[in-house]
Order: sequence, then C-alpha cells, then structure tokens
Amino acid sequence: MTCRIAVDAMGGDRGIAVNVEGALLAQKETGHTIILVGDQLLIERELERAGAKNAFSIQHASTVVGMHEKPAEACRSKKDSSIMVCAKLVSDGQADAFISAGNSGATMAASLWHLRRLPGVSRPAIATVMPTLDGFCVVLDVGANVDCKPRHLLQFAVMGSVYAQSVFNLPNPRVGLITIGEEEGKGNELTQGTHLLLKQSWLNYIGHVEGRDIPKGNADVYVCDGFVGNVILKFAEGLAEALLNLIKGEIRKHPLAIFGKYLLKGAFKAIRKKTDPSEYGGAPLLGVNGVSIISHGGSDAKAIKNAIRTAGEFVEKSINRQISDKLKQMNPVTVP
Repeated sequence: MTCRIAVDAMGGDRGIAVNVEGALLAQKETGHTIILVGDQLLIERELERAGAKNAFSIQHASTVVGMHEKPAEACRSKKDSSIMVCAKLVSDGQADAFISAGNSGATMAASLWHLRRLPGVSRPAIATVMPTLDGFCVVLDVGANVDCKPRHLLQFAVMGSVYAQSVFNLPNPRVGLITIGEEEGKGNELTQGTHLLLKQSWLNYIGHVEGRDIPKGNADVYVCDGFVGNVILKFAEGLAEALLNLIKGEIRKHPLAIFGKYLLKGAFKAIRKKTDPSEYGGAPLLGVNGVSIISHGGSDAKAIKNAIRTAGEFVEKSINRQISDKLKQMNPVTVP
C-alpha cells in the first residue's frame, strides 16, 4: 500500500538537509509518496544539491515553530508554520500521515488543532518502542501528559495494547502498570485508582510492574503518566549510550582485550542497532484522529526514514480504527 506522508522539512536540530536525505532514503525503501513541507526555496535548493530536483512535491510554509517556543501559543500565532501545515494536509485529506522532528509540544498541539481526538479519547499519548532482552515493548505516555487521572491511563492501556498487537503481531499483549512496587496498594493515588480500573477491564493486565521490569520484557505494554514515561525514556537513551562507551573504554585499558573486541564485533553491532533510537524513527501520538509521528529533535537521516516507515505502517494497519473499536468496548468510567 502506497501512503502519502507529509514531512516537516524544517523540523529538528540538524536542519533541512537531514530531513531531505531521510525522505530520499524512505522513498527508495518504502515507495511512499512524500510531501516536503516548509520554505519552498530552501527545499528546492537542498533537493538540487542532493541531485533530486524533482523527487518530491513541495508544500510551502512561510514560517517555523522554534524548538523552545511555547507550543500552543506558537501554533495559534503561526498557523502557516511547517508543523501546522503538515497537520492540515492530513485533516484536509491531502496526506495520510505526517512526521516532524521539530518542537514535540507543537506537533501535539497542531495534531489536536487540526486532527482532533478519536471518539472516546480524553488525552492522546505518545507511545515509544523500547528494546528488551528478548524483543521489544511499548511504553506510554512518554511526555504528552504530565498530570493524569486513572481513566486517562486506562485509555493509554487500551491504545498501547492495540499498538503492540499491531506492530509486534501479539494476539493478547501483556499490560503492566508502572509503579514503585509489585504488591497491591503500592504507588500513589493515580496508580492505585488505575490499578482498579485495569483489573476490571478486558485487557491482559498483569498488575504492577517496576522500572527494572521494562528491559527484562516482563510485559509488552507499560503504562504510566507522561512525567514518569519521559524520565524513563531519557534515562534509557542515556544509559544505552553510556554502557557502550564504558565497554569501549574498558577494552582500551587492556591490550589483550582488543582481540576480544574483534571477536565480539558482530555482537556489539547488533546491540548498538537494537538500542539505537534512530532505528525506531519516531513515536506515534496515539488517540488523535489521524496519524502523527513525533521524531526526536536530534534525528538523523536514518531516523527520519524510519519515522516515515512507521507512519506508513500505522496507516496500512488501520491502527486508529482498531483503537476506536476497542475503546467502544470499555464501560463508561466515573473514577475521577
């Protein structure tokens, strides 16, 4: 299935060249129709420099939301920014999905402005795929909502379960609630209230889980509020990089260990690939009535390529329709 993916060509810390390069890689790999959104003159110059003058259609956007601007305020005042134009292309039916490595808060604000929420969703959530010892898992929310209520986390669990079922081909994903202990009664008011709701749901809820359970793969979906999730995500990214550098440093200290390095070269390469954020490209904003993929501000061309691939898979598997169908199965929630 060929999808139409709008790419915020102006987003991210590395500039327009990375977004164009990633789009070119994705076009070759996926065959999707890609629309580059941003300053038309700058995009045309970059395409010409890359030897791909007529590779994509371009949708001009006169301005950009800066990485440090206040999201809601910027989206209101910059309706012709590249992020807002991307979201509008999806809402107008001119694109099936959009991705941006720009201001993540603005990407969420633009998505809510133009795409709105899916029926039954109170709060959209950012879901990210993380590696485990024997595979992968989904963690959400990782930054969209820092203050939540139990019913919000219940919706996150439903959306995360659908997403894990689709991307990992799992018939009945295991859902765990992240808190400070596995025993009943542990956690704060939010997790205790959420625990009761999840126990009553049709989800494959396995109970409380702790942060150490994530890399072990003890669940397929880990649910938390955006404050906790973002701390987990940033810690995991830093830890993976630090451990690889620590191993390299220790090898250099011992001359004979260099031979082991060459013997383990394949293993190190596989580990680096599995823990490399660019392999996953971007995190979908689950719960909006469209497909919105949020990429890391430091994304390289490979990350942009993989974000486009993720967007295409989201469309092809009709994940939003699946989420809507599952949310209809939930009983009305009256817990505050």
